[in-house]
Amino acid sequence: MPSPSRDRDTAGRPRNARPRDGLGRPLPHGAPGVPTTPDDLILPPAEALREAERLLAAGRPFHAHEVLEAAWKAAPDDERDLWQGLAQLAVGLTHARRGNTTGAARLLLRAADRIEPYAPAEPYGVPVAALTTWARELATGERLGEDVAAPSLTGGVG
Repeated sequence: MPSPSRDRDTAGRPRNARPRDGLGRPLPHGAPGVPTTPDDLILPPAEALREAERLLAAGRPFHAHEVLEAAWKAAPDDERDLWQGLAQLAVGLTHARRGNTTGAARLLLRAADRIEPYAPAEPYGVPVAALTTWARELATGERLGEDVAAPSLTGGVG
């Protein structure tokens, strides 16, 4: 049974009620935090990519993950793996910046495997092959614990 003190929507799903820091870690209730993505966000694909890229460039990969996760949940079946993989790239970068290199490597490799089939088509202009290479090199290289540049979701990497 859900906790009665947890903020939930009318369907009983939890909301992002707690404030978060720049890497998405929960802060105590009432603490100032970084604005999060609304739970009901639905953006057209190109807009979701631009917003996620803006957040990545601002050093907020967790928040980019939230935007991409919303796109994944709203995507047609034939695009769901693309959006899920892009969300995993962002959360993998989040884990790397939090110092969880083991979790980051696993997510980055999983993300690369998930998006790789989309490389020939490059849907929405996403440089899938470049992102796949970036994720695999970061996951298996020595730079994972460093403050690496976020990838571009709309062209070019790092």
